[in-house]
Formats: sequence, C-alpha cells, structure tokens
Amino acid sequence: MLTAQPRTIALRRSEIIITVGKHHRLASKPTRLQGSVTSRPMPVRAVIRSGRGILIKLISQDIDPDTNSGRSVESHARGWLPKPTNNPHIVEYGADFSVSLDFGSPGAILITNFHENEFFLKEIVVHGFAEGPIFFSADTWIHSRKNNPESRIVFRNEACLPSQTPPGIKDLRHEDLMSICGNGKGERKMHERIYDYDLYNDLGNHDKSEDLVRPVLGNKERPYPRRCRTGRPPTKKDPSVETRTEKPHPVYVPRDETFEEIKQNTFSAGRLKALLHNLIPLIAATLSASDIPFTNFSDIDNLYKDGVVLKEEGQEEVKTNQFLTNLINQVFTVDDKLLKYDIPAIIKRDRFAWLRDNEFARQTLAGVNPVNIELLKEFPIRSKLDPAIYGPPESAITRELLEEELLGMSIEQAIKEKRLFILNYHDILLPFIEKINSLPDRKAYASRTIFCHTPNGILSPIVIELSLPPTPSSPSNKRIFTRGHDATTHWIWKLAKAHVCSNDAGIHQLVNHWLRTHACMEPYIIATHRQLSSLHPVYKLLHPHMRYTMEINALARQSLINADGVIEACFVPGKYAMEISSAAYKSMWRFDMEALPADLVRRGIAVEDPSAANGVKLVIKDYPYAADGLLIWSAIEDLVESYVGYYYSGPNSITTDVELQAWWNEIKNSGHYDKRNEPWWPNLTTKEDLSGILTTMIWIASGQHAAINFGQYPFGGYPPNRPTLMRKLIPQEGEPDYINFLLSPECTFLGSLPTQLQVTKVMAVQDTLSTHSPDEEYLNELHHIHRFSFSDPKVQQLFESFSAKLDEIERIIHQRNKDIHLKNRSGAGVPPYELLLPSSAPGVTGRGIPNSISI
Repeated sequence: MLTAQPRTIALRRSEIIITVGKHHRLASKPTRLQGSVTSRPMPVRAVIRSGRGILIKLISQDIDPDTNSGRSVESHARGWLPKPTNNPHIVEYGADFSVSLDFGSPGAILITNFHENEFFLKEIVVHGFAEGPIFFSADTWIHSRKNNPESRIVFRNEACLPSQTPPGIKDLRHEDLMSICGNGKGERKMHERIYDYDLYNDLGNHDKSEDLVRPVLGNKERPYPRRCRTGRPPTKKDPSVETRTEKPHPVYVPRDETFEEIKQNTFSAGRLKALLHNLIPLIAATLSASDIPFTNFSDIDNLYKDGVVLKEEGQEEVKTNQFLTNLINQVFTVDDKLLKYDIPAIIKRDRFAWLRDNEFARQTLAGVNPVNIELLKEFPIRSKLDPAIYGPPESAITRELLEEELLGMSIEQAIKEKRLFILNYHDILLPFIEKINSLPDRKAYASRTIFCHTPNGILSPIVIELSLPPTPSSPSNKRIFTRGHDATTHWIWKLAKAHVCSNDAGIHQLVNHWLRTHACMEPYIIATHRQLSSLHPVYKLLHPHMRYTMEINALARQSLINADGVIEACFVPGKYAMEISSAAYKSMWRFDMEALPADLVRRGIAVEDPSAANGVKLVIKDYPYAADGLLIWSAIEDLVESYVGYYYSGPNSITTDVELQAWWNEIKNSGHYDKRNEPWWPNLTTKEDLSGILTTMIWIASGQHAAINFGQYPFGGYPPNRPTLMRKLIPQEGEPDYINFLLSPECTFLGSLPTQLQVTKVMAVQDTLSTHSPDEEYLNELHHIHRFSFSDPKVQQLFESFSAKLDEIERIIHQRNKDIHLKNRSGAGVPPYELLLPSSAPGVTGRGIPNSISI
C-alpha cells in the first residue's frame, strides 16, 4: 500500500493584491496592498504575528474520498513586512502551505477576511506545483466576516463549461452562483454582491413633493427593462414606489460593480459623481438669480473665452474642497473663474458650420446621433397613431411640394433610386407634445424632416414638417417649412431646424443613449452574474464589457434621469422624459434589431447582399457611422464565432449547457419581462445563435455606446448647433411675437434656445460624459482577464488577432478621413469622423471605443 508523503509547496510568490479605497481601510491610510511570499518546509500553520487577518483555503480539483469534496489545505496570510511594489497603492502578502503528494491541482481558493473592514483582492498566484505558477484572478472586494460569515470563493483562471467542471470544485461552482442571487426580499447593504431585478420605481420622490411624482416604469402600460434591485422601503404615499437615496449618498449596486477605487478622482465616472453632487449645484447657485436667455452670440462665445464667474462663497468652497478643485482642473480650463469651456470640435475649424444645411444633414450620418435617419420607402407619409385622437394620419408634405424641391424628379423615381430619407419623430413625440408645451418655458413640435441624397453624394434637407396636437379649429395642426430664398423664410428655416435638432437631442439621450445602451445592458449584466459562473467561457468573454455599467446607471437614476434631474431640467421632454423612453421601448425596441446590420437593413440604409461584407451593402456609401461601425461589428463577430466554436464543439453542447440556457431564459423572462412573449427573441440552440447574441451584446457595450456617447460635447457643446430644448414656438404672421421676430430675428432665435443656466449645466454634463478616463480599457487592448484567464494558447491567439484587426481598422478609418471624395468626413472645416476609432488618449477626444459602458 502506498502512503502519500506530505510535501511542502514553496510559495515563492504567492500573491494577494489588495486595493483599499478611501473609506475601506486596512491600514491607517488608503493604500493598495500587494505582497510576496517566501516559504519554508514546514507543516501547515499560521504565521500571522499581527493577528490572523486573512485566512486562505486552497481547494483541489480532485475529490477527497473521505469528505467527497475537493481536497483542502489552509493557511493565514503572513502579517509582517509586506513587500512593496512599484505601484504605491499595492502591497504583496504571502502564505505558506504544505500539501500531500496526492493533493492534485488547485482549482479554487476560499478567502475569509477577519479584519473589521473589507479589502480589494486583486489576485493570488500559487507557486510550487509542477505545472508552474497558478493564477487566481479576483478583482473583487472581500467582505468582512462580521458582515457575512461566508468565505469568498475565487476560481483559478481557467474557462470550462458546467459539464467540464473538475469534481473537486463542482459544488463550489454552484455555491458561488447561489451566493450572488437574491430572493427579492430585504434591503441590500453596500458590502453585498447580490444581483436581483426590480422595476424603475425610484425615479420620483413621492413623499417630498407632488411635483416630483413620476410613474413606475416596468409594467403593461409603461414597459421597461429591469434594473438592479436595492430593496429600499416604499414611500409613505405610494407602496409601489421605492424611497430614494439622495445625493451624495450612494445607491446600492453589487459591491464589485462600484468604481469607488483609490484613483476615483481620475475616473470619468468619479468626475461625473463630483460634477453632479458638487459642481452643478454651484453652477445653479451662480446663475439661478439671473437665469436669462442669451441675448447675442457673443454671450455664447464668452463661455469659451471668459467663462462663468463663480460667486465668492462658491470660490471659497472650491478652494477648500481639494477633490472639487481637482475635478474642475481636470474637466475645465480654470483661472479665477469657475469654469471656461473648451471650444467644441464642431466650431473649432469652422465657427459657422452649424448654419449650413449640408452640415445639418451631415450630422444625421456622422454626428452624435447617426442612428435615426431612415430611407423613405413609400408616399404619402402616414402616421400610425390613432386618428380619432391625433387627427388625420396623412402628412402635410404633399407631392407638389416635394417634387418642386426635387427639381422635376418624380417622387416615384426618387423612391425607386433611394434618393429620399426621413428623420421621423412624429409618432413618438406627438402624444406628449400637449403635456410638454404645458410646462413653463418649454415648447416643442412633433417633427418630420425629409432629406434628398443628391447625385454628387451630398445629403440635403428639403422639407421640415412640425406638428402640434389637433384642435377643433385645426384638426390637422401641421406646419411646413422649406429652405428660404429671402431673409424672413431663411430665419424661419433656421428656427425649424433648431426644433428638429432639439427633438433629435432628446431622442438621442433618452432612447438611443440611455435606453438602448445603458438600460438594456443592465439586465444582461445581472443575468450574467446570476446564471454564469466566473469559470464559464461566456462569462469570461463578457466580463470586460460589463465594467462599471451598473454603477453609472445607478448614478444616472439618482441625478440624471430622476425627477428634476439634469435631463428633465435641460432637455425638451422635461418631466415626461422617461415616459417617452418607455414609449420607445414599447413601440420599437427589439433585441434582434439591435445588431448593427439588422438595424441598417430595418432603416433601409442598407440592403441585404450575400456578396458583401457582413451580408449588407450600404445605400449611402458615405455614411461614416455605418461604414466604420460595420468594420468594428465584423471584427467582434469574427472573434465571437471563433471563440464560441472553440468551446462548443459538440453537436448538442449549446442546448446541454444548463448555465447558458438559464442565462438566456432569465434575460428574456426576467430582465426584459415586459417583452418576454415577443416572437422575435432569437433561439439559443446552435453555435450561430449564441454567436449572434454575444456579438450584439458586445457591440452595444462597446462600439454602439462609443458612437453615440463620446461626441456629446464635440457636437452639443455649442448650443445653437444642437439645442437640448426650445422655449418658444415659431412665430406666425398675426401673432404679437412676429413683429419682434421681424425686428430682431437673432434675439428671437437666441431667446428660443435654452437659458444660460440650462446651457451651462448641460454643457458641463456633456463634457464629462464625453471624457475618457486615464484608466480606460479600450476594445483594441488585450484585457487582463483575457491575458490570464485562458491557459490555451489557441484562445490567446484569438484575442491577439482581434486586437491586431482593430489596429488595422484604425488605419483604414484614418485613410477614409483623408479621402476627398467622402464629403461627410473630409473637406474645408469638416471634422473627421473618429468616434469609432478604437483607441484614444484621456480626455475629450471625440474618439475611442471602451470595452464597456463606463460613463
């Protein structure tokens, strides 16, 4: 009989890397701890001299026949002389283990924290086994045992399907998933990492004021994606509504989703928090007493030249608040003023570009919201709204009017040749127009804009229709505007374009930006953590694309999209903003249409073509967002297909993966509960199904969000180019304001734009949302999870090839921006289209694709 002889594993560099945030200390001051270990031949023992603070239990992949679970051995981290590293925030600690010869290979580590406070564990590296160093990547907060007696489980950096789980850690895989799932009960504590679903029932503040009451989103009447559940108690006035956590107190998200780290003040997300909680109130205090419109264009120019002077008490607060000082210095150019904005890209090369019709049209293809323009497929144009409520469904845009602008070409010919395009915000906005226009200093129309794509490749606006709800005296309350040939119609046309831009800014922010990326991504993240083990290859693929999204969404619910938040205060829909977002989700959101090629075909901007890349051919060749986006989409698709094919080689491997099937079912039936019965949800039975689903998710989190987020300040930082709201309707003959308009059209135009306070607030937010943080992780960089999570060199090669492909795409985009024939991305004063360039430096660069929605 053979007896296993004990052997000592020399942990020559067994590492625990601990991040301690500002309010989460193990030492007397915030640090990152990292340590190295030297071990000696000895039995398992604790060598802590300063108290047994961290217990480490090593679990084998092999079963111990005596316990019918993984073999185990434990030790404490040594508590003296932690080894410093080159990083001042990191210190290394070590531990010594002695294991028997038949221990097997380590598959998991259990961490128990006996300290009073949590700490951030970066990774553990085990040395001494024949296979070489074994990495256990953590990147997680380890709770104190006083808050939760259960140990944290960290698995080694390998990917395996549930059926391939080594027997020694199979139970731990299930146990770890169960520890993350909530049961829909109880109020969540900040140290917890519980992922659960809830309605959007925390946007209003019902107990504070009737003016702050907002409807619940996430029901039959107002469907919406689910958010992370916090479990806060209900309001006194309405038990279906959750009480709010008011700033500056944080909203609960699972602990590992937060960006509360030692370098917080350098993160874009950290800057946004400080901006909303500190700087915006100072701006409001400075300007609220004189919340007046701009009286001339020099007032706007002074935002970049002279800045906004802070009140004396505000200056004192900035001087005494170092974090706020750092924020302002990072985001703005500051001297003795509060803030002085950088000149936005849209006017940096040509300060009058915003006035031109071709620039107005160009931005529908290469601006910050290039995802709403559609091919006009039929005429006459008809509404789908109930005519009994909203009047005759036919548009007031007539055949004669269009053909006059088409210079003799018939509508049938123009439609056949795919010359006519439409930006159509009629049906989504008209049901809300009467309510919006009842708000003080808020006036809007439901708009339709027709563009013609000329033979020389230029897109040009030719007709704008602005509609109000029908009245008894005007059952078809629609106004038509065309390009002017005299001074009066020229200014009226400018006002009509400004109203279209205001609608576009609202739909961009509430539907395309918030709903389709931020809000819809959150259920995917929750389901991924609840149903996919960190060992699962799909979890490892998606993990870099989930960073900080839940935290930024929680901050948005607290200060951006909430009642009386920045969006309501500064964008056209006001208090009805999130209701419009819900209406868009109800009427147009489909998961299968969020894939870029499918969306382009749906909008008629592309046609299916099996011979073309991605299977689609663009109708407008010079469509920068689509042309560059398809390159990024293709690269993601190639990576995902190869990755899925590698891990799912068996004929039934998709359908027999219990974690994967539970994940997809939960996304449909819990995360998007209100859409659970829709017939368009993709099946998940084949490798092709899974590849399509994952490609769509990664595209949304990376390329799609980058394209519609990081241009917010470059395009919106000059208010006349992209006003976020309008305060007046367009004057008509016979109205008192019409005479004033004739006397001073500039004053009428500027008086219709947002006030100085509204502009200054929204510009500050747009600037911050457009800012890349110094620690940003970009799509073309090999994420550390991908570097260390896969021992198989073939998988490593997949990610290295993906990174190289994105570098090549960057070169292609630079070449396109130099092509003089592509007039939407080059020309006198035209800023190049760079929003889908994969890489970026920190700051407001108008380029760069982060892995995730992290701002």
